[in-house]
This record gives sequence, C-alpha cells and structure tokens, in this order.
Amino acid sequence: MWVVVPAHEEEARLAQTLAALAAQRDRDFTLLVVDNASADGTAAVARRFAAHAPFAVEVIEEPEKGVGSAVDTGFRYAIGRGAALLARTDADCLPGPGWTGAARAALAARPGLVCGRITARRDEHGPLGRAGFAALVRLAALFGRLRPEHARRHGYRAPYRMHAGNNMAITAELYLAVGGMPRRPSPTDRLFLNAVRRHTDRITHCRSMVVQNSTRRLRAYGLAGTARWYLDQGSGSRGTDPR
Repeated sequence: MWVVVPAHEEEARLAQTLAALAAQRDRDFTLLVVDNASADGTAAVARRFAAHAPFAVEVIEEPEKGVGSAVDTGFRYAIGRGAALLARTDADCLPGPGWTGAARAALAARPGLVCGRITARRDEHGPLGRAGFAALVRLAALFGRLRPEHARRHGYRAPYRMHAGNNMAITAELYLAVGGMPRRPSPTDRLFLNAVRRHTDRITHCRSMVVQNSTRRLRAYGLAGTARWYLDQGSGSRGTDPR
C-alpha cells in the first residue's frame, strides 16, 4: 500500500497531516507527498518528516498546478514502483488512527474503490461551524443522488453516493482501468467517481475510514458560498483557493 498526499502551499498545515499518518495503527505503507507547484516550504516540511518517519517516505514534484494533476502523477508514480493498493488524503486533513487499516481491510474484502467518511476538523470551528459543515456535506450528497445525469439509466453500474477525494482508497488495477484522475483543478472527485461507476459496481463506503476535513472554505466563503461550491456552482467572485 502507498498513501499519496497532494500538497500545494501547505507549509503551515502539512506537519499535522504527517503526524496523523505517523499515528496510524497500520503503518505498513509507503508515503508519497506530491508537492504541487508550491512557492513555500511544503516540500521541506515533508523531507524533514521523512528523516524520522516510521515508514518509507518519498517526495516528488508536480509542476502542473491542479489537484487532479498532483494525484494522478502521485498514483502513477506509486504504481510504477509496485503499489497494488493506493490511498489518498489531502495536506490539510487529519486521518483517524484507524484510517489505513480500515482502507486495507475494505479493499481486501471487496477490491475496487473505497470511500470513507469525512467530518470537520475540530481545531478550525466550534460546534456550530462543524454542524454547518456536516449539513453541507449531507446536502451535497443528496443533490448528487437526485441529479438526473447521475441516474443509473445513463450506463452507470453502481448508484451514486458522494465520494470525497481526500478520503479514498483504490486498487492500482482499477485506477489504471478507468484512466486515472482527471488532470485538472478541483473539482475532480465527481468526475472520477462517475468514471469508476461506468466501469464497475465494486464501490464500498467504509464508515470506519474517517478523515477530519478542513473547513477553511467555510470560513472563506461563508455558508451560502460554500454551498454553491459543493453543489458545483463555482466560487463566484471569491476565487478558487481559500488559502
């Protein structure tokens, strides 16, 4: 198993994500950090961590900005070095201590794509903000299920359920079979999920595979603006990067 973390200008947050990965109960994996055109010290943070990490760590660069490009480069790099199982989280997220173990177990039970559960980071908002984030996730998931173009009559082999790219695992075989992650800026998750749905029904939702998600988009955009983003309405005049 390889864990891939795309990172664009995450010098201030990456160390927390790396610490969460170091705290995994299942540490039988190689970590790959993909520095995606960062102008700060993101790569340096990853390399300092690699010196004392409890697992193998590699750091590569992807100059083409966009989370899709960084993830695709990272996954293909890992596959080229023998990865059979791939997991991904993002550089502003905190995987729970059972995350890699849950991903491995879910892929062993049903090889394919595994989607985990996201919650709001507890260090970014109080209870009200976290409740707002949870409500937005539920609204986006409902919108996705009801969206006419997601109906199975369009050739999909599995029903639609929202997939968070920052909490996923997949077999290398399936990743290559569907053509990989779209090489573009966010959003890419829905496009990738639908490519998998056209290919197979082997999509598992694993509630024990938990990642705390950053809510900084909620702080930057507000509740209504974040809802627009999650419902694929874009970011309006706010720009696409809330950092």
